[in-house]
Amino acid sequence: MADWVTRPATADDVEAVAEVRAVAMRADLERLGRYDEHRVRQRLRDGFVPAHTRIIELDGVLAGCAALRPADDAHWLEHFYLAPHAQGRGIGTAVLRELLEGADRSALRLRVDVLRGSPARRLYERHGFRFEHEVSVDVFLVREPRARPRSRPS
Repeated sequence: MADWVTRPATADDVEAVAEVRAVAMRADLERLGRYDEHRVRQRLRDGFVPAHTRIIELDGVLAGCAALRPADDAHWLEHFYLAPHAQGRGIGTAVLRELLEGADRSALRLRVDVLRGSPARRLYERHGFRFEHEVSVDVFLVREPRARPRSRPS
């Protein structure tokens, strides 16, 4: 696997992350007739909260991000994007595993929404997310925290 790390996001990351989002989502949005060059970037800018976001760097270069936003009954996994050059290398799966392990340790329910027909849905379902409902072009999934096995006394 490639040399990747995550780091806390800063406000200065917003434009680079908006660009990664636009490139990563373009095919799915075009398939659904929803791609708009300005809107795809603006939606990221409008929802970007550095305090909830981790930047994914590949070989020292920003290659994606993932955010966990607290909400009433769950945390939302949002803005999870990888640039095309970082896809298919196991990085997304490894980042998702780290996020899920942290959520399980903290007993957090997670929610995510994906575009209808997106291959990302299969990734989430392989990691315990289950269908909750669908609205227009969005599919909403939820994952309950997994209990950690208790260690046996020696």
